[in-house]
Amino acid sequence: MGKKNIFLVLLIIGTAFWGLSFSITKLSISNHSPQLFLLYRFIGATLVLAVVFRKKMKQLNYKSILSGALLAIPLMLGIGLQTLGIKLTSASQAAFLAGTTVVIVPLLKMALYKKLPHLKIWVAAGLSLTGLFIISVKNGFAINVGDLFTIGGAIGFAYYLFRVEEEAAKVDIVATIVPMFATCALLTFGAVIWSTEESLVPADNTFWLGVIFCSLFSTAYMYSVSNVAQQYISAERVAVIYLLEPIFGAFAAAYLIGEVITWQLLIGGLFIFAGMGISELKLKAFRNLFGQTAKPVTTHLNEH
Repeated sequence: MGKKNIFLVLLIIGTAFWGLSFSITKLSISNHSPQLFLLYRFIGATLVLAVVFRKKMKQLNYKSILSGALLAIPLMLGIGLQTLGIKLTSASQAAFLAGTTVVIVPLLKMALYKKLPHLKIWVAAGLSLTGLFIISVKNGFAINVGDLFTIGGAIGFAYYLFRVEEEAAKVDIVATIVPMFATCALLTFGAVIWSTEESLVPADNTFWLGVIFCSLFSTAYMYSVSNVAQQYISAERVAVIYLLEPIFGAFAAAYLIGEVITWQLLIGGLFIFAGMGISELKLKAFRNLFGQTAKPVTTHLNEH
């Protein structure tokens, strides 16, 4: 088996870890604050990644540290809101809602660069919004506050991905990873001191098992594998693999914590999944699918 296929398998395994993390996080924070959970998750990830990228640590400079610290703000916002959302909504629902990041990224570029995206993005956004409506809007058109936090987290994470793309043109992005997670840990520590009254060292095995899983597998493993994998696998194929995350998340929620997968979730999830898939279609394939002949709209990022 060649390196490309090996990393393909490793990425699929990592995506399964991401899907599992929704249920594991929900179990871990059921009796504890999300901030405390995130504090230990970020500390654990920082320590593990410092070992994994120890060669890069020797090359740290002011520019990479500052870049990592600035990237930490949208990342912490994304993960923080998502974790809070998981506490207040179902894990399976959070997995599908979090997946809308794939569609939000190009729409965010449109807003910031004032450039119209391709038709496929409008189609993807329409399908995803339909799915969000089906999943989130309950009787009386009430929306679960946990869903709103999860969608807010997706927006925060989309902005983080946008900033990573920008920073990658200026610095070695791998060198920013450890400073980024270290900054996340420092910011979360401040949030814990300010808002949490519970013990800083919970006597709860489920909490610590969740911290270990999310630190090692959802964070350290995936950041290590994905950075190396993209030397052998195209970004388009990596993005398609990530589409498996909500599917893994829904099945994990049903198996691990006994959540009921409703028809409302399945139908809404199907719309979101379709939107995510269309957003990652290559333009030529999309034209063949819809008979488009218009020229692509060039964005600021496409120009480089």
